[in-house]
Amino acid sequence: MTFGGSDRAQQALTSSFRPVSAGSGLYPAHMNRARPRSVIVIGAGFAGLAAALRLAQAGAQVTVLDRLSRPGGKAALGWADFSSGPTVVTMPQIFEGIHARLGLPQPLLTPARPTTTYHYAGKLAGRTFAPEALNVAGNLDPTLAQLSRREGQSYTRLLGASKRMYQAAAPTFLFGPPPGKLKLARYALAHGLGAAPWAKLPQFVRSGPLLTPFWLRFATYLGANPYQAPAVLLNVAWVELGQGVWHLGEGEDAGLGALATRLADHARSLGVRFEYGVSVKQLIRSGNRIMGAHTDQGAFSAQSWVSAVDRSLSAQWLGCAPDKSARGVSGFALQLRLEGDLGRAHHLFFPEHYRQEWRDIAAGRLPSDPALYLHLDGVRAFLLVNAPATARALADPYTYGAELLANVQRRYQAQCGQPLPVTGWLPLDPGVYAQTGHLGALYGQAPHGLTGSLRPGWSHPGARNLVQVGGTVFPGGGVPLSMLSGWNGAGSVLGLPYDDLGGATEYRPGEADPRSAGFSEVPA
Repeated sequence: MTFGGSDRAQQALTSSFRPVSAGSGLYPAHMNRARPRSVIVIGAGFAGLAAALRLAQAGAQVTVLDRLSRPGGKAALGWADFSSGPTVVTMPQIFEGIHARLGLPQPLLTPARPTTTYHYAGKLAGRTFAPEALNVAGNLDPTLAQLSRREGQSYTRLLGASKRMYQAAAPTFLFGPPPGKLKLARYALAHGLGAAPWAKLPQFVRSGPLLTPFWLRFATYLGANPYQAPAVLLNVAWVELGQGVWHLGEGEDAGLGALATRLADHARSLGVRFEYGVSVKQLIRSGNRIMGAHTDQGAFSAQSWVSAVDRSLSAQWLGCAPDKSARGVSGFALQLRLEGDLGRAHHLFFPEHYRQEWRDIAAGRLPSDPALYLHLDGVRAFLLVNAPATARALADPYTYGAELLANVQRRYQAQCGQPLPVTGWLPLDPGVYAQTGHLGALYGQAPHGLTGSLRPGWSHPGARNLVQVGGTVFPGGGVPLSMLSGWNGAGSVLGLPYDDLGGATEYRPGEADPRSAGFSEVPA
């Protein structure tokens, strides 16, 4: 919607806005070099928090609007003492980098060893696979020792392909500003064939009944159906299997929910104002500039805007044409309270027929026998399964939740040799995830096909004074990349150069040298 009519009519309408502050206009670097004195950030997830912190650090007066009651985005859903988003983190150098930029104490990052324990069903029932991250273990020996010679050769070959794809893509698609046509062309000329553009992921990673589903599941990190994903999504595996998976914090300070609280507290110390329980209904424009936001808690105005929510939601608020691209997957989760401390671990229980799970999801059904992602964290646990993206909340999520709980308790008892003693649980269905993503999709557009895996840049055609950040735009989904997006989207508002937060330097903890004997088996 845009304003029309006389200046007096526009002034009457905007007089109802709650101003953040007065001052001269400030827009992204490609719009205007003046810096803002008032900015509204929509969304208090990790992209929104990073953006608000960078803007406030530069002297802007920042207000953050969020429909939830606390910061963290998906990590803030459900019980207050749980993190309902990602349960472990990757790219730890980004977490360290943002703490360093803010002058905060470094976060406690403990490597998950193994990264995940995979449990199999059907003909492989009773078999497990628990790979170690190469840069954490220092070599491939503990991983290859669990595999047959043929499986080990396949694992080494595909890990090497994953590394090459990741290192070729990272400068263009992760650790630099959104690429233009020239930069994309240079990538295509230099590395296009290495991305196996002719192959789908299942064809590229075919490596037997144990390893094929193992490699396929990494595509789900970006919300993809692995049977429709391009081969280039294998690069995601290197982030976990090469650089490592990390537990964040410990005790009451563990997890992403606690990190969101710490970042929000620091933002408040810089003067950021948080308005929780606020649902944006419409962004009001005059020409190609946003003048204010209508919400269920009144109207707000500012000179510059950062949207850290799903890009499709921003388009709806601006009255733009709806995004008709296919959505990535959503999730159905259970937050579990446990009797007794089971330590910290990450498990994945594959079903007998992994492909059937994705047939169900493609048909819009909750899978009858899904892969079960179980994270244990002391007396708490988090269970997640893939689900179709739909805005509809289930009439009775407890029935499906009870089926999942019985399934994971049976599998855990049989394959881990001890009961999973659950004393209480709370389901989170796709309708709950729809609070943080269009139709409940965890990462927006489905990354199917080579063009589907590209993400839009930070500018939005609907408004010149709006910067779009978060997991549905460049560089992509997941907390580390969302923070990169928020930090640098805010940097573009301030006219600052791109800051990779240290992400371009591959993380190698301790004194382990990944170029030692085992590393030579993974070609550079």
